[in-house]
Amino acid sequence: MALYIFSDAHLGAGPPEKEVLKLQRIQQLAELVQADGDRLVILGDLFDFWFEYKRAIPKENLDMLMLLRDLVRGGVTIDYISGNHDFWMDDYFETQLGIGVHRDHLDLDYAGRKLHLIHGDGLAPADRGYRVLKRILRNPVCIWLYRKLPPDFAIALAKRVSGSSREYTARRDHHFKLDYERYAESRLAEGFDLVAIGHLHLPVFKEFAQGIYINTGDFINHFSYARVDDSSIELKYLDDSAPTAD
Repeated sequence: MALYIFSDAHLGAGPPEKEVLKLQRIQQLAELVQADGDRLVILGDLFDFWFEYKRAIPKENLDMLMLLRDLVRGGVTIDYISGNHDFWMDDYFETQLGIGVHRDHLDLDYAGRKLHLIHGDGLAPADRGYRVLKRILRNPVCIWLYRKLPPDFAIALAKRVSGSSREYTARRDHHFKLDYERYAESRLAEGFDLVAIGHLHLPVFKEFAQGIYINTGDFINHFSYARVDDSSIELKYLDDSAPTAD
């Protein structure tokens, strides 16, 4: 059996034809997981925006939610590590879908290996401003206040802000690629065999003396993912012609 890891689909961010393609590719990945996998980790930013009211969720995500529900009912264990676009998760995934939610990172033993899995926003030492903003946005008081806004208004507003945030980080975060490699190397030195990070939208497979660093890329342009079993750790693409980035 195998563990699959993917991230950064940003569902809801693109034009309709792009959103259809992304869902089709995620369905392809789900079929691979069903064929030989027993665990799936979503490494953040599956949605371009996710926010839960007590009795309301964004309705356009229903197809994706049902796909995840069917995987769980088929016996696949799913873990969701929240990213910077979907960190306002409450209990919907855990109580309604049976999916474990992790607010920061997940350390996991799988197939005889120690794995450190994290979305990765704010990892770069120079990214001090974002780390301050992250603490503010994840503050329970801020979340409570935002829930006081009517859902139709709040969701529309958040989508606009989310789009601006995505464009900003896309221009900036590639400059931090080496910082992510250094972070991975430091975790590998602590005894982990694999460090998997998302957020950068850049597929990376890099071997260090102590283990392997993978950036899972994205499910927007690269459709890249990691696969781990008892004999290998791989960075793979749904499109076999896609080049491996290093």
